[in-house]
Amino acid sequence: MSTLNFIGLDKAKSEKLANKLNQLLANFQVYYQNLRGFHWNIQGQNFFELHAKFEEQYTDAQQKIDDIAERILTLGSTPFHSFSTYLESTQIKESKNISDGLQAVQLTTDNIKSLLTIEREALAIASELDDEGSVTLLSDFISEQEKTVWMFTAWLGQK
Repeated sequence: MSTLNFIGLDKAKSEKLANKLNQLLANFQVYYQNLRGFHWNIQGQNFFELHAKFEEQYTDAQQKIDDIAERILTLGSTPFHSFSTYLESTQIKESKNISDGLQAVQLTTDNIKSLLTIEREALAIASELDDEGSVTLLSDFISEQEKTVWMFTAWLGQK
């Protein structure tokens, strides 16, 4: 019996990575839903700017969710696909009834920082596995999200 999966990676190590990617998937699903709520409920003088920005962010998150799930499948595992599992597996908290722009941007920034932590953990596992596909995926996510955190932090007037 082969110890390699169908893309030539160690099955046991691939499963460990898939588990971490499922954790990332769960966090992205809650992050996505938070962004939808911010987009729908934002009010105030920054409405137009933030309404558009949150739509941009949730559209990007939706694509990343699909990319993560497909990578889990490529590794030979099954992606989480129920909200109850997402809620059991996420570190990101659901945000409810947020209409204040400053609060929404701060929560979004904090959520992205949580995603970055999980992505860096998954990146370490993928690197150890010599899984270039996952390394590239995660590296791209990290680069984009670090820039987003910088921009939101600048918008908030923080350093």
